[in-house]
Amino acid sequence: MAQQDWLVGDNRRRLAVRRIIDGAADLIARDGIDAVDIDAIAESVGCSRATVYRYVGGKSALADAVLADAGARIAEDVARQVKPLDGAERVVVAMTASLAAVRSDRVAGQMIDRITPKTVTRMLIGSPELTSIAKELTGMADDPLAAQWIVRVVLSFLFWPATDDAIERRIIERFVAQSFRTEA
Repeated sequence: MAQQDWLVGDNRRRLAVRRIIDGAADLIARDGIDAVDIDAIAESVGCSRATVYRYVGGKSALADAVLADAGARIAEDVARQVKPLDGAERVVVAMTASLAAVRSDRVAGQMIDRITPKTVTRMLIGSPELTSIAKELTGMADDPLAAQWIVRVVLSFLFWPATDDAIERRIIERFVAQSFRTEA
């Protein structure tokens, strides 16, 4: 009996990458990033280890791709919430919505729980993509330093949360939003 091609239809590369990233995301959400290896991912999506390496790369590249995928989902969700807003209100909503979205995302939340300080620096703080997303979501396209600061504040709440969401919001309103208020 002939084995059915696991990538029937459409663009093979795109389908392979999508299937591998989705499979890795499922495993990361279930077991955490440290418990997942290339063999487990290949087995879960029905391909060979070589196919995972060919289309996505090793474990580090795969983790980056899964995190980027989760980040894109989160950014889309937050962008919808901040679209009608501007100024300090947009900054507050962008930050609080980002915190809620990361914490509730099955992959991002799992990765944040297990991430090391070295990885935070490499993948998050040093990420031009994350700074770009922060500039767009907060409406600070002309101030990349402010966007980097926002990224650092959001990350601090992710790693060292306040006792509840309302306190985080009050801290953001009192200390962060004040920096973006304009005199009427």
